[in-house]
Amino acid sequence: MIERKTTGLIGNEGEDKACAYLIDNSYRIIERNFRTRSGEIDIIAHKDDVLVFVEVKALPSGNAEILAHELDLRKQRKIVKTANFFLLKHREYNSSKIRFDVIVIDMPNLPPVYHIQNAFTEFI
Repeated sequence: MIERKTTGLIGNEGEDKACAYLIDNSYRIIERNFRTRSGEIDIIAHKDDVLVFVEVKALPSGNAEILAHELDLRKQRKIVKTANFFLLKHREYNSSKIRFDVIVIDMPNLPPVYHIQNAFTEFI
């Protein structure tokens, strides 16, 4: 019998791969799965003077259309709102530049870990 992975397990494995990739590229992981009532940020990382809010999408059978649907304006606004809450709680990052990235995991026709820097801005 073939074991099927749950969406949650695929997501967790994707986040693990994304964290390993970020660490390998000199990012420091600040927090994983930061949650508020308004949303969640998968990974918050810091590199140089940039605080990076990372949305991870594990899409082993996905494509560009599915990725665009997964990261629609509503989702982006939730991430920005949650990031602003994080910044209110963690004033030590007030002097950091802010960036919103997306890391796509295992999507066909892309590298196994595909990092999109500045995927969207807070001015949406």
